[in-house]
This record gives sequence, C-alpha cells and structure tokens, in this order.
Amino acid sequence: MNLSVVKTLIGLNVIVYLMQNVVGNTVALNFALWPLQPIYGESLFHPWQLITQAFLHGSVPHLAFNMLGIWMFGDEIEQTQGPRRFLTLYFSSVITAAIAQLFVPGWLGLPLAPTVGASGGVFGLLLAFAVFFPKRKVVPLIPPIPMPAWLFAASYAAVELYLGVTGTQAGVAHFAHLGGMVGGGIVLCRWYQPRGRR
Repeated sequence: MNLSVVKTLIGLNVIVYLMQNVVGNTVALNFALWPLQPIYGESLFHPWQLITQAFLHGSVPHLAFNMLGIWMFGDEIEQTQGPRRFLTLYFSSVITAAIAQLFVPGWLGLPLAPTVGASGGVFGLLLAFAVFFPKRKVVPLIPPIPMPAWLFAASYAAVELYLGVTGTQAGVAHFAHLGGMVGGGIVLCRWYQPRGRR
C-alpha cells in the first residue's frame, strides 16, 4: 500500500514541531526564514530556509490550522493529480511564499522578523482546490457559512491583500500567503498551457 504524501507531510510537520520544543531556539535560528537584511548585527538568512521554514510552527494552533488546510485541500488534489504533481504544487507554493516574504514587507517598510509555517503551501493548495473543484462547498471557521471553493479562495486572497497592505494583524505573514497563491497559480498555468506554446 502506497503511503499518502499528504499524511506523510502532516506527520513530518508534527515531528519537527515536537523537535522544536525539545531542542529550543537553535532550530528556529537555523531553519526559520530570516530576512535578508541584518538582524542583531548580521544576516541570518540561508538558502535552505526557503523550504525548511515550512516545517516549523510557532504554536499548537498554528500547526493544527496549517495541517487541517493541507488535509482539507491537499488530499483530493493528491488523489486526482498524483503525488508528484501534488509535491510540485506544494513546494513551488512554499518557495514563492518565502520569496514574497523576503522582499515585499521590506519594500513596504513593514517590520522585519523571522517567518515560520506551512501557510504558503496551504494557500497554493487552496488556489488549486478552487480551480479543480470550484463549486465544492467550503465552510470557513469565521464566519461558518458554506460557500463555493472559488469564492472562498477569492475572498481569502482579498482579505490577505488588505491586511498586508494596511499592516493590520501584525505578526502574520500575509504576503507569504499571497506568494503561495502566486506559486500555485504559476504551476497551474504551466500544467494547462497549450501544448503548442511549450
């Protein structure tokens, strides 16, 4: 029996979170996504952080929310598109989310801080889910009103853009979320590009 990539990804995130609590700040110091600009007198950014930050989480609710998103949106994507495409979509979203977080907040003059979490990958999965299953009903936590997946994704993107530009809800990487959607969109466009233009 083949092991589900979604379940494996969730398991790895849980294991890493437990390791964070055992090892302490050393994990975040080396594997969180640090800004390109110097902090504490030096730059703590390393290229591997573009991916490793997606396996770190700041709290149990943060971890639980992201793992719920991976399961909700990723399970059917893996089943219909296959493990390889799922992983391409997910990690492309993770990387573009990290790139967005490295550059956009600095351009807007927003406070810089290390970033952790799988949210960028989740937002890429959310976009893909809305494309593949646009009429599927989704019930957000707030407000708990059923809506089609396409409307849920569009609404969430609009809210994230507003919160990011206005600097509302500090401590949340809104541009990383949007960057994850951009990465998901790039992959989807590549998959469905007419053959004659490849």
